[in-house]
Amino acid sequence: MLPALLICLALTLATVVVGVYAERKISGFIQDRLGPTEVGPYGLLQLFADLLKLLQKEDIVPKLADRWMYLVAPCLIFVAIFLGYAVVPLGPDWIGSSTAIGVFWLMAIVSLDVLGIIIAGWASNNKYSLFGAIRSVAQIVSYEIPLGLSVLCVAMICQSLDLQEISFQQGIYSQENVYFFGIKSWGLDVTANGGFLSWNIFRMPLFFIAFIIYFIASLAECNRAPFDLPEAESELVGGFHTEYSGFRWALVFLSEYAMMMLVSILGVVLFLGSWNTPLPNIGAVKLADWTSGAPGTLLGNFSGMFWLLAKAALLILVQIWVRWTYPRLRVDQLMYLGWKVLTPLALVMVVLSGVWRLLMV
Repeated sequence: MLPALLICLALTLATVVVGVYAERKISGFIQDRLGPTEVGPYGLLQLFADLLKLLQKEDIVPKLADRWMYLVAPCLIFVAIFLGYAVVPLGPDWIGSSTAIGVFWLMAIVSLDVLGIIIAGWASNNKYSLFGAIRSVAQIVSYEIPLGLSVLCVAMICQSLDLQEISFQQGIYSQENVYFFGIKSWGLDVTANGGFLSWNIFRMPLFFIAFIIYFIASLAECNRAPFDLPEAESELVGGFHTEYSGFRWALVFLSEYAMMMLVSILGVVLFLGSWNTPLPNIGAVKLADWTSGAPGTLLGNFSGMFWLLAKAALLILVQIWVRWTYPRLRVDQLMYLGWKVLTPLALVMVVLSGVWRLLMV
């Protein structure tokens, strides 16, 4: 339990360090500029300079704010997100809590971060913060529905809410036969071959649509552009965290990147093979055996964590690319996309997943 906790904490901090630098450089490339270059070689130390500045800043509490709620809100946001890592499988044996309801726990506990956002906006006694909190409630509640339905599709196909069990089903260590595209009559058993053909997104081709729904909804859950309405600088100064400074502002900032990594890891576990290698066994060339390692071995856990984080990093790069490519949606466009496009499409995917599961039996 303790090693998993330390690994997840280190992973969260590393996500911020690498993610912020990558975002600055990628945004600079997209906008035809250099990004940070002055502090350290290639600007590598810019983030540490920013952190040092933030830690030295005064922790200001507005005179008319509700002091205790104002101080607790950033901690509540971070704790709610960090608790989601408890059920994330980092490898065949590395998991904080291997519970049979891991998916349910993660969806439930992470949704509590909206309470921290509401408290931060209301307790600040600032109209911009309050508007940001109200937008956040409408946005997160709306997009949790299509996100939850896309996760339900995977649970129906895999017949499990255990994230580790879902992970095992997508690799060479599965206890059941996995058939390409899910149809047994095709006769192509890929359990022994492993690799990307055994991932859920290939086992059930319609999961490509479910994965797109999940990814779009996850952007809204993270308050990432083009769904960054709760933090819209051009309209609300800074949104729900307008009044925060110093360490507490840094904690809100840390929570955003922790959430990016968490939803990326969950997407990888549900759709992209989790910690299983993407390389299949091809005849006598046992690529899956060589690059995955067996459960219960140090190599197996390190290689599993490598593949999991590598896939999650690719999703984070896509999140960054989307942020610096697409403009922010209006509030009415945000609601239209969530309720009239993604939610009906996700409901259709639930029905199709049920039919597909019946065909697999």
